[in-house]
Amino acid sequence: MKNIFTYSTAFVLGLALVASTEADAQQFSKRKQYNSVGFSLNAMNYFGDVVPVTNFSSFRFGATRLGAGVSITRRFYPRLSGRFALAYGRITGSDALATQGVSSPDALFRRQRNMTFRNDIFEASAVAVVDLIENRNNYLKRPDFVPYVFGGVAGFHHNPQGLYKDDTYVDLQDLKTEGQATAYSKTQFSIPFGGGIRYRINRNFDASLEIGWRKTFTDYLDDVSTNYAPDASLVGDYAKYFGRGITLADPGNKFPGFNSPGSKRGTTNRDDWYIVTGVTLNYILTPRIKNPKFR
Repeated sequence: MKNIFTYSTAFVLGLALVASTEADAQQFSKRKQYNSVGFSLNAMNYFGDVVPVTNFSSFRFGATRLGAGVSITRRFYPRLSGRFALAYGRITGSDALATQGVSSPDALFRRQRNMTFRNDIFEASAVAVVDLIENRNNYLKRPDFVPYVFGGVAGFHHNPQGLYKDDTYVDLQDLKTEGQATAYSKTQFSIPFGGGIRYRINRNFDASLEIGWRKTFTDYLDDVSTNYAPDASLVGDYAKYFGRGITLADPGNKFPGFNSPGSKRGTTNRDDWYIVTGVTLNYILTPRIKNPKFR
């Protein structure tokens, strides 16, 4: 997974460097630059500890939730644009639902852990967009179909919540369910990268379909990361419920002492990711053409 991330990021940045260098050499006219605003409908998924199996491609379509976003894009060169975006989405996960019909030891453990969570994510991102088909003309002569890749940086705010007794969602960060000395931060950074295809609808409108991965630097999008905490560090009914797992989804398959202090609760060797798949409608803001001045 680290290799995929490294190669993808290097590929995007390399294309951006080539595109900008080539454009500078050809002196792309500023009169051909333009801005566009976009409105997106997104689907959000996540990869972490509360998925069917610990594989990066493993997620439940039933856990997909819709979100939305807005963006502004500036075309600088024939292949290169910069995009700033704001987005909202929700990720969810359930041990019970993710392991239905599975009888492996790992699935049995997950049913005992019995974690159900949701997390609302608010994201601000800045990325470089590299078109794989260049346009050296103005926006009126842009190609009908353009595949592209992108990469950049993002900041996001998240707030994992757990389902308490199949009734109420409770904020988890302050509970320190794994006995942390200090609570993890709700504000985090990520590296967004991915690709898509853009279609010209008419003079001013484009539509695009895009998928983007977010490599985060936290393992707590689902509030599950390390080991079960000592009883003394779990203060209050909520902390004990989520930190120890009072209610079991499948008591007939209970592993003796599976939730004893110090035993494994999550996977510590990889951070969580989330994935955004979206359809965007872009409106091109007609550039102002300055007429030459005559003396």
